[in-house]
Amino acid sequence: MNTKLLSDKALSVIDQYINFKIGSAVCSIPYYNSRLNNSLTKLRVQNGKGSPRDIFDEIESIVTSERIDSRFIDSNNLKKLLVDKNIGVDCSGLVYYILNAENESREKGTIDRHLSFPLCKGIIGKLRCKIRPIENTDVAVFSHNKNSRKVPTKEVLVGDIITMINREEWNHILVIHQIEYQNFIPTIIHYTHSMAWPTDGQYEHGVRQGTIEILDPNKDLVEQKWIEKEKTGNENYTFSRALKAQTEIRRLLWM
Repeated sequence: MNTKLLSDKALSVIDQYINFKIGSAVCSIPYYNSRLNNSLTKLRVQNGKGSPRDIFDEIESIVTSERIDSRFIDSNNLKKLLVDKNIGVDCSGLVYYILNAENESREKGTIDRHLSFPLCKGIIGKLRCKIRPIENTDVAVFSHNKNSRKVPTKEVLVGDIITMINREEWNHILVIHQIEYQNFIPTIIHYTHSMAWPTDGQYEHGVRQGTIEILDPNKDLVEQKWIEKEKTGNENYTFSRALKAQTEIRRLLWM
């Protein structure tokens, strides 16, 4: 059995989101739902599009301005502070930063050099997308045929994305950061995403990881075994979302 991983640079971005640190406190960055919050702020960090550095700088600013003694911030308080200050990352923002790092590691430049924004209409809309690509890159942009193509399960590679398009619920996206192989056939997919399960409550949501055991590489992804938070089947909320959506493995056209 052999394993393939994203680049060290991309894996470092994932680690910074999952193990976000302030002093000795560590937590995962919370999930941010832009549809629910509908913030008009111009700050990426408060629109679900902040990088780990953006989020770190904002928390440092809050700690200073509110005269919070960082020595007394533990991991639980850090997560609570992030959530209470409406700071987090949405699924597409997370994937953007991970794949941007992967693009740079593959010497393909930044991801905004390649992305198309076919859904941006009018002169103002197109200009806005060009100037603020991170804020305007959502699941629909990643999954558009001008940016990615569908890949069969047996041909999956690290750096591929899993998109869930659903007209009744908000769309979702995951990025594949590791794949295990047996005789060159994928057996386990490891993914990273940002999500809130109904069972997460107010503070337990955020950036997390899961696996998909490939039971039959010739079948669609939703026919495999999804495991997250030790839950499978209908108890796995991510999998239940996948079942309700048009779920596909897709690969960016330039990767």
